[in-house]
Amino acid sequence: MTHRQPFSTLSLSQPWLENLDQLGYTAMTPIQAEALPLMLEGRDVIGEASTGTGKTAAFALTLLAKIEPASDLPGALVLCPTRELAAQVAAEIRRLARPLPHTNVETITGGSPIDAQIVSLEHGVDVIVATPGRLLDHLRRETVDLSKVQTLVFDECDRMLDMGFVDDVAAIAEATPKKRQTLLMSATASLEVRLLGRRFQTDAAFISVLEDEPDPRITQHLFKIGDTERIEALRCVLASYKPDSAVIFCNQRDTTNYVAKVLRKAGYSASSIHGGYDQRDRDDILERFTNGSLRLLVATNVAARGIDIDEIDAVINYELPRDPNEYVHRIGRTGRAGKRGYAISLLGPYADAKLDKINRIADVLQGVSRRHIDELFGARENPRPAKNRTILILGGRKQKLRPGDIVGALTGELGIDGDAIGLITVADRTTHVAIERSVAKRAHAEINAGKIKGRRFRAHLL
Repeated sequence: MTHRQPFSTLSLSQPWLENLDQLGYTAMTPIQAEALPLMLEGRDVIGEASTGTGKTAAFALTLLAKIEPASDLPGALVLCPTRELAAQVAAEIRRLARPLPHTNVETITGGSPIDAQIVSLEHGVDVIVATPGRLLDHLRRETVDLSKVQTLVFDECDRMLDMGFVDDVAAIAEATPKKRQTLLMSATASLEVRLLGRRFQTDAAFISVLEDEPDPRITQHLFKIGDTERIEALRCVLASYKPDSAVIFCNQRDTTNYVAKVLRKAGYSASSIHGGYDQRDRDDILERFTNGSLRLLVATNVAARGIDIDEIDAVINYELPRDPNEYVHRIGRTGRAGKRGYAISLLGPYADAKLDKINRIADVLQGVSRRHIDELFGARENPRPAKNRTILILGGRKQKLRPGDIVGALTGELGIDGDAIGLITVADRTTHVAIERSVAKRAHAEINAGKIKGRRFRAHLL
């Protein structure tokens, strides 16, 4: 086992090290160990590493090192390709910013009311995490000023280029100071990514930490389905492996809706997610999956880019991706944070050519045998409900709500056992509370009838 360097080897003060320890950051990942010293020195960096390897924490610590809390204008800007990723990046920056009280991290994405964002920007913001389209809208309206940005981050740069954001990104970069630190984070540093670096960076260091071998924590299984209906093959997989949580990848929105509908009818805790959902629904679905209120997520590639969860038991390719590079991104959603995971793919009659392309690009299928789905026939389906349900409270940071307030109200005045309360996520104007299924209805009714911090809040049971 490779020895991992502690964060104490960096030029970070004790409060930062203590916060990292409390958050479970015991030692640096390879990309952090390679990139963080250069980033903290102020160097421009292109960082290439697989999903889930700690790139977010690396650039977050870097930009926070320069922030002066409670500023009028933002000192750092992070651009993300999707709303879901932006929300998760912002949440991680807030956690890492605990040694800097009053640091205001604002998420600026489409799907949320622009008027509310304008008000937030007028009150001052330290870090903006944004999708390119909505931020460009603010620039055109002159409701955001990027003239004090010291750190500019392009996160999942490869995906932004794939989605055609290059012109938007260029316009945004032009609105920031020429003298700044620019960080490009990418799962694959293609020629296009490097050309983008040449355009917006100065003397950038290129850091690549990619595994030459498939991750040993991920066990891959390839099943030829033959004449078996693909949906029946999927149910055979679920019956045999019985994952507590899984992401099932499809290539089209209609397919995700169909698969999720069939699974729900069979008794599984499942939902589809794709770009056709509005932002509120996408946020709710991701929160439910993250906090254990949903076991199976049937997703397209773009929607799944926002999923950053350590405990996913399995990734199932209902269909192989059209882009061979996506195979690695997909299976990288499992086997994270030191845990083991399964990557299972259903192979139709034309799968061989796709598998050959995947292996030429990523070399991740060496030694993986191709079995037949018939081997799994006879496994008994036993769909289980999710452990939790989610209560959506219509109040959040803007109403001064904190997780401790929710726990205090539920366990105190409302009499709910603290062990029944799971993950609590507080957003600007909403709060998602995971609670054990057996007491969820009572907790929901009590919240609507009672008070939190002396105020009444409406709540919905999702």
